[in-house]
Amino acid sequence: TEPRFGFWVERTPVHEAAQRGESLQLQQLIESGACVNQVTVDSITPLHAASLQGQARCVQLLLAAGAQVDARNIDGSTPLCDACASGSIECVKLLLSYGAKVNPPLYTASPLHEACMSGSSECVRLLIDVGANLEAHDCHFGTPLHVACAREHLDCVKMLLKAGANVNAAKLHETALHHAAKVKNVDLIEMLIEFGGNIYARDNRGKKPSDYTWSSSAPAKCLEYYEKTPLTLSQLCRVSLRKATGVRGLEKIAKLNIPPRLIDYLSYN
Repeated sequence: TEPRFGFWVERTPVHEAAQRGESLQLQQLIESGACVNQVTVDSITPLHAASLQGQARCVQLLLAAGAQVDARNIDGSTPLCDACASGSIECVKLLLSYGAKVNPPLYTASPLHEACMSGSSECVRLLIDVGANLEAHDCHFGTPLHVACAREHLDCVKMLLKAGANVNAAKLHETALHHAAKVKNVDLIEMLIEFGGNIYARDNRGKKPSDYTWSSSAPAKCLEYYEKTPLTLSQLCRVSLRKATGVRGLEKIAKLNIPPRLIDYLSYN
């Protein structure tokens, strides 16, 4: 007989079929009365397994059969976190349509962190659109912006910044610019400075971003240039206005009664 819900076991045939994307096999198991909410010793449900592998058809079958959409595994991750880690926009949309929480109360990485880690800009955009918390804080990774910078996913970084993520958010006083300097990415450094990144911010070791660059390297020269050259007045105004409009300020900027060229400039288009 099928073990009752909550009884801790190793992986079941439902887990195996879900993970492998064997939708026909999964459908037969469901029809024969298999439990879709069975958990393994790590509290992993079949829905976690299917989401992590981006198996959209299996995710659909499990949800329709009553799988718990916000079940937590041993790490506290929900199936939405796993779908974002896989970068499967189809699975993300399915889970959200069944009421998955975009901001589950986690002490670990949020769905947005996971999407930034996998570098799935499509998932990042969708999560931002449905109200993901841009400043969700993970004790290991910091904010989603920290993760996107550390992994050098520039398109995700730009999306977060355009949506109003705090460019100077700190994890142990370490900012996104510290990450950009450490990964030696000039494009990333310039983008963060353009959005108001503080080149003088010091981390818990008292170091500025430039302290993590090799002297005379391209990142060092870039930071040195900005240390010696003040930002233009137009750039300072843009950063100030964006700060004043706050998170998701793009909607407010688009409604301003000013020339379209200025709206484009303020929107970083």
